Amino acid sequence: MPVLDLPEIGARRPMIIAHRGASGERPEHTAAAYRLAIAQRADLIEPDLVVSKDGVLVCRHENEISETTDVAGRPEFAARRTTKTIDGANITGWFTEDFTLAELKTLRCKERLPQIRPSNAFFDGQEQILTLEEALRIAHEGGVGLCPELKHPSFFQSLGTDVTDIFDETVRSWRRRFASPRIFVQCFETEPLRRLSRLSAFASTRSVQLIAADGGPADAPHLLYAAMLSDQGLADIARYAGIIGVEKSLIAPRDPAGRSLQPTDLVERAHSAGLRVFAWTFRAENYFLPSELRRGESDAPDYLRTRGDLEAELLQFADLGVDGVFTDFTAPAAAVLR
Repeated sequence: MPVLDLPEIGARRPMIIAHRGASGERPEHTAAAYRLAIAQRADLIEPDLVVSKDGVLVCRHENEISETTDVAGRPEFAARRTTKTIDGANITGWFTEDFTLAELKTLRCKERLPQIRPSNAFFDGQEQILTLEEALRIAHEGGVGLCPELKHPSFFQSLGTDVTDIFDETVRSWRRRFASPRIFVQCFETEPLRRLSRLSAFASTRSVQLIAADGGPADAPHLLYAAMLSDQGLADIARYAGIIGVEKSLIAPRDPAGRSLQPTDLVERAHSAGLRVFAWTFRAENYFLPSELRRGESDAPDYLRTRGDLEAELLQFADLGVDGVFTDFTAPAAAVLR
């Protein structure tokens, strides 16, 4: 299957980005989740990247891994439970930077949202944590692109570990051996993307500046995401990135009851600034959908995990002109967007 590089701005079909793999059907960031997404015709698979004690990038949603592995039940690692401050929040658990890659490889992955996705929990304990290089190989063999996210670079920098350099070196090493996959890179912080845009091994047009509805980049405490979405802010982003990856509510807000409101003009303004727009995250369960797209009886015990009309939401955003969608459910996205 040919891999898209970048769609034309405002192209009818958005790119399908498998959010942590086919994570609606398999535990996230596992080989099974990535390979299922490829089989379901994703354009890109998306690993989140954190770092091990010995400086290897691994695929986990966060560096705290008790939600996604069996580490809490491993007595040999009980003494490593600790509390850290990450991006201003105090977090207690077990952290990748306190484990060597060999130790991380002894752990087994599990479903992060078992209350919403109980069927995924049947796959608990079956797979190891993957490295970035292993994710690159899966994408290469599957003929799709890769869209990794660098998680908490400032925090790791405070520990003396430069994840941007490790990422660049890993990609350079891979590209000396293989021509594919095409690689995009995302980050909620700004400086890693600025640095990568200056490196000859990486094209700034495939950098994705992530933007949430609240707060601001951890490496720029003076800056709010809201300011980054002004016309001047978008022009500033366009100097080092080609794409913004924004929370869905910044394009199609909802009221307190969960009903969809009038869409904003963000996509149009970003396109005018020369930026493509990726939106996150599209999930099929009622819990994540606007109220008008939920299905089933609201008083049913499984109502929140019942699947609603994800396809209608995807088509709405395609009509609004987004250039890519991050989704946990690749198959329905491919069915309506291809």
